[in-house]
Amino acid sequence: MLYLLLYPLHKYYSGFNALRYETLRSVLAGLTALALSLALGPIVIERFRTLRIGQTIREVVPQAHQKKAGTPTMGGLLIVASMLAATLLLANILNPYVWIAIFVTLTFGAIGFSDDYFKLTRGKGLGLSGPAKLAWSFSCAFIAAAWLFLYLGFDTHLTVPFLKNVHPDLHWWLYIPFAMAVIVGCSHAVNLTDGLDGLAIGPVMTVAFTYWTFTYVAGNIKFASYLQVPYVANVGEVAIFCASLIAASLGFLWFNAYPASMMMGDVGALALGGALGTVAVLAKQELALIIAGGVFVAEAVSTIIQRYYFKATHKRFFLMAPLHHHFELEGIPETVVVIRFWIVSIVCALVALSTLKLR
Repeated sequence: MLYLLLYPLHKYYSGFNALRYETLRSVLAGLTALALSLALGPIVIERFRTLRIGQTIREVVPQAHQKKAGTPTMGGLLIVASMLAATLLLANILNPYVWIAIFVTLTFGAIGFSDDYFKLTRGKGLGLSGPAKLAWSFSCAFIAAAWLFLYLGFDTHLTVPFLKNVHPDLHWWLYIPFAMAVIVGCSHAVNLTDGLDGLAIGPVMTVAFTYWTFTYVAGNIKFASYLQVPYVANVGEVAIFCASLIAASLGFLWFNAYPASMMMGDVGALALGGALGTVAVLAKQELALIIAGGVFVAEAVSTIIQRYYFKATHKRFFLMAPLHHHFELEGIPETVVVIRFWIVSIVCALVALSTLKLR
């Protein structure tokens, strides 16, 4: 909103002309989101404590987690509110790609909110059932994908990392299910990763930074041409959304670092994961998400392996899934597991960014 109000003034005051650059507005949006999350964090924590909105811990998780029961949860509301406020202020709100990202963030956040609410009211971590969450998630992802490909005529060619001349065309009838799978898969993978203090939010920021770069490059015809990546007109505005996500997450980490004063909850994990999956689709870098989100992939795959290996053999492949619990039960301190996962996530992000040039 501020962008639409202030940028037209460049006709009279040349200084406002700088607002046309996504880089500057990304910085401003990031600072705004960070300030909001840091300022509102203590208020949210105190309010949640008053309302007794505390984390419920399942009996199946490692015993060390039982002491976290009662920690204010649903902190994802802080992230979502801060990032969306900054995005609406600094991005061009007439841009349809920005609204698609906002739509997925809000709808997936609503699914997560419902799950968190039921866990609080029913107790024992009994939220929405798995099938119900997936059904709602795929429904919301379908609306976003159909919006992109049926109404905006979005390109249906894939970008294959490291291969500059390979661009298979899935056509809209196959690309819509593919885009849905990317969005839903990323959302639920982030949710699985959110099991230790600060664990999920670190990789969320590294992946968001990766896609800040991808969206900026894809929206700049000169950079896209030079790096031989698909040019997506006007998608550079989504970089402001990514910057807001990064900064709001950084502010949340201030309160989520071990020992956490506030937890993200499904309202945050599903919303942020859905947002990252959507941005990957908008930037035409869907397959690179497997690389950049390597930590999320490992967590999701470990859960799948554990489930089907147990069904086949009645034995556990890991001590516990998702993967971070396996390392916990091996005796590695929680903080060490988190930092090492962050390191892996940074390496994955750098490898994903290298695909811009190594092709």
